[in-house]
Parts: sequence; structure tokens; C-alpha cells
Amino acid sequence: MKIIKNANVYVEGHGVVKTDMAFDEKVVSFKSENGCEEIKIPENAVVVPGFIDEHIHGAMGSDGMDGTIADISTISQALLKEGTTAFLVTTMTQSPENIDRALNAVNEYLKESNENGARVLGVHLEGPFISTKHVGAQPIEYVQAPGIKAFKRYENASGDNIRIVTLAPEVEGAEELIKYLKGKGVVASMGHTDATFEQVETAKAWGATNITHTFNAQTPLHHRKAGVVGSALYDDELVCELICDTIHVSVPAMKLLVKCKPHDKLVLITDSMRAKQLPDGISELGGQTVIVKNGEARLENGALAGSVLKMNVAVKNMVEKVGVDFCTAVDFATANPAKSLGVYAERGSIALGKRADFTVLDGDFNVIMTIVGGKVEYVA
Repeated sequence: MKIIKNANVYVEGHGVVKTDMAFDEKVVSFKSENGCEEIKIPENAVVVPGFIDEHIHGAMGSDGMDGTIADISTISQALLKEGTTAFLVTTMTQSPENIDRALNAVNEYLKESNENGARVLGVHLEGPFISTKHVGAQPIEYVQAPGIKAFKRYENASGDNIRIVTLAPEVEGAEELIKYLKGKGVVASMGHTDATFEQVETAKAWGATNITHTFNAQTPLHHRKAGVVGSALYDDELVCELICDTIHVSVPAMKLLVKCKPHDKLVLITDSMRAKQLPDGISELGGQTVIVKNGEARLENGALAGSVLKMNVAVKNMVEKVGVDFCTAVDFATANPAKSLGVYAERGSIALGKRADFTVLDGDFNVIMTIVGGKVEYVA
């Protein structure tokens, strides 16, 4: 058993408190215990739950669409540096064969029971069931009509490990797929969509619960057409993803979203691509050239192509630029995605009996240490 002594710990239900914390694979107690290996951290550091990134494509030169166990492992290790302890391998609109290969790799990776790096919780299938009017950086030629038959192909390839599906609810076939996903306990997230406010509300009645990267690749708020963004701001039950890099979404728009949403319905994501943690230069996304410069990743036509955002920076931006209090900002990257994915009983907060997944931050939100399942896996 290990122990962190007299540390600032964000404990579920109590905020940041000064306490000892003993743990093995799970949190054992918040008091001094004998015979423990002491994990020393700086006096001003704070221990928070490990971050959970439900929407990330890649990092450190690898992408989930590369379709190999080695690439998933590279992403897994890279995410430790930003305090992420669990994530969904996120695919994109591509040929069915390429998507199959990516999903097969996730299935094989999970079968191997990898015990190192940030843990893979499953797959976020972003596309191919999207609108051709809002493809963003996704290749339009591979957009597919939604349907149960089409989805089952990917479901089988993944070994039944798909946890979120981003889709356009207004496209014919979406109703049957959303209802199927609801029955399977898979999150139907509305994104890359030309839906109206009314179509979003209808899709919600079918079982859709989330909005993918709110504000991006969806119908905007207009005073005569409220659109997807209007639904996101208005509907207290919809869970909204947000790329908090100040590039994809402006600071005032982020402030508006925070002001409108119940604080348990906002989820920070990175939506990062393979260029994350690499120097600026030429990269790639789905066979398309990406130019990374000054923290922005864009296609040659100027369209944003995912991000190079780190999760600890997203939390920092939420506090320092959006004005959210520290614990709420941490919740956006921990408790809220855990609740959305149905894993809050074991992850997403620091509490007795929960997994010992911790991120240790300094006063400037830099990651000092990342602990996964009670094992120190990264030290800066």
C-alpha cells in the first residue's frame, strides 16, 4: 500500500482538503496508515482525480485511425504527461475498411489487458454517420447514412467496445440508430450536424443525450433559428463537450456555455490529433495534410483539424480565462465524463473505494505526477 501524507487533495464532496491518503489500486483511507510506501509530492501541489478524455484522436505522432496496438499504446503513454488516466480511442469518418482496422486494434488492445499508460475505456465513433454540410476536417467522400445494419459492422469490429457515437440526427436512418444505441447503453452524441433546434429535441426524445464539441461543426444560434447551439444552451439535460483551447471556441462563447449549463452537464475534451506534443510543422489527419503553427492545427484550406490541446491546459484555461472555480473546472474533466460514460462508481472523483487514479498538479496546472490504478506511471 502507498500513502501521500499531509497533501492538498480534492476529495469528493469536500473540496480541496489537507489530508493523508492511503491507497493500493483503490483509495483505502484518508488517515495515516503504517507500513505504507510514501509517495512524496511538493507542499503546494494538489492531488485531483485523473482526467478522462472522451474525445481524442491522437498524440505524439500516433492516431487511433492508424489501426495498430502500438499506436494506441503511444497515445496512452503520451496522455500521462497531461494527467489523463482514461480515454476513448476516437475514430473519424473514413472508409469502412479503415474504420474496421482501427476498431479491431482497440478490441485486440483491450483483450491484452494492458496495465500501463492511460486506460482505454472503449471507442468514440465520430462519424461516419454525419452531415455532408458540416464535415469539418472529415473527408466528405466517406460519409455514410446512419442505420443499425451499418453500425453493427463497426460494433462487431470493436468487440462491442463502442461507448459514444457522434452522428447527425436529422439524416434519414438516425432515428432507428439512436433508439438502438439507447437500448445498448451507448451514448448518442449529436455533432457534425445541420439539425434544427426542433430536430435536436426530437432526437433527444429518441434517446440522444450529448452534443459533440459544442459550437463546432453544427448549426449556430440565430435569433430566428436557434439551431444545435441554441439547444445546447437551452436544454439543461443535454451533456455538452467543449474544446477549451480558445481557438475552436472564443472565451466569451465558453463563458456563455458555462453560464447556461448545469455544471454537471459540461465535459472538457481535447479532440487532439497526432501532432499533439510534437513541434510545429506538417502533420496528417485522415489522409489530409495538416499544418500546425502556434498551437493551431489546420487543413490546407484553413479549416480547423482537431487540436493539439492538453487536458491540463484545458482545465487551466477554464479557471484562468473563463473564470470557473478550480474544483468545478476539474469536475468538467473528471466527474462529468465519468458520469456521461456510466463509470462514475469507480472513476472520476477521489473517494473511498474508488480507483486510485490521480493527477498531481503544481500551482500553474503543470502535471507533476500521474498515478493510475495506484501505480505511479509518470513523473515530470
